[in-house]
Amino acid sequence: MCLKVLDKYRNEGLLILRIGMGVMFILHGWPKIQGGPALWEKVGMATGNFGISFAPVVFGFLAALSEFGGGICLVLGLYTRVAAFFMFITMVVAATMHLKSGDGLQKASHAIEVASVFFGLIFIGAGKYSIDHKIEK
Repeated sequence: MCLKVLDKYRNEGLLILRIGMGVMFILHGWPKIQGGPALWEKVGMATGNFGISFAPVVFGFLAALSEFGGGICLVLGLYTRVAAFFMFITMVVAATMHLKSGDGLQKASHAIEVASVFFGLIFIGAGKYSIDHKIEK
């Protein structure tokens, strides 16, 4: 009985999830965008864990953009599945970097946790209170 009542607020829950995650990733990604090529290169070096050692500046900028731009997309509910996909990939790379550099699960756990949220959003989508929903109509 209680679950049926809560189920009718699914879209409100998705909105809360999108806004909360989106705002945090806007705040998380903006300093990386502002950091410029030196920081982008440092961030982009994480792709080396996958055998990708060329263009670290480009990959670092793309990671920063996926966090910052993806956060904006989540808040608006615009291209949510696409944004969640790129944010998921970014977090997989971040988690792998932490684990391979010996930081352990303690440091990698944040990236792993949010990667699972983004992976779920790829399947669930933005919900009713989103620009995506309005576009679909």
